[in-house]
Amino acid sequence: MSQQDVEVDDATDALEDAEDLGDAEDLEDASAELSDDDDAELSDDAELSDLELEGDIAADYVEGLLDIADLDGDIDMDVEGERAVVSVVGATLDELVGDDGAVLEALQELTRLAVHRQTGARARLMLDIGGYRARRRSELADYGRTVAEEVAGTREPKTLAAMSPFERKIVHDAVAAAGQRSESEGEEPNRRVVVYPAQ
Repeated sequence: MSQQDVEVDDATDALEDAEDLGDAEDLEDASAELSDDDDAELSDDAELSDLELEGDIAADYVEGLLDIADLDGDIDMDVEGERAVVSVVGATLDELVGDDGAVLEALQELTRLAVHRQTGARARLMLDIGGYRARRRSELADYGRTVAEEVAGTREPKTLAAMSPFERKIVHDAVAAAGQRSESEGEEPNRRVVVYPAQ
């Protein structure tokens, strides 16, 4: 059964319920309820299509960069949560990641600017090259858990090295999952996570 069939069945059921009540006001309420559901669905579809548009623009931009640099790479576009994710996979892409992901961060900002220029809206898209972000996410989650365990044992706060917003978010989530608390302190690019013992 398709989604359209379900929507038609739901609409038919709602109208039949309203007709059983025999009251014109109830019929109007049922009709308004269906309209609200349709509006929410249209809003979700519009948001998804906006994210897909961001991803398409970003993928085209990154593909152009790869062509200019004469690098080979396959581009995948996906939507995760409320952000478009563009991934580039290939054999010789280490130079596009750079030391500690610095080049990747710069390319991501350039890609966001290219999307903003075409859409007029701030883009929250994420760019990943060669699986760097996936590997880094795993490493940082382990690191966050280890630091949280250490702080739980010593009961002393621990300040970590400066990290990007992406990296800090992963550490904050891992620390919270381990039952401790953390905060970000400082100004970019030297903003860092401080892990505190649970109170």
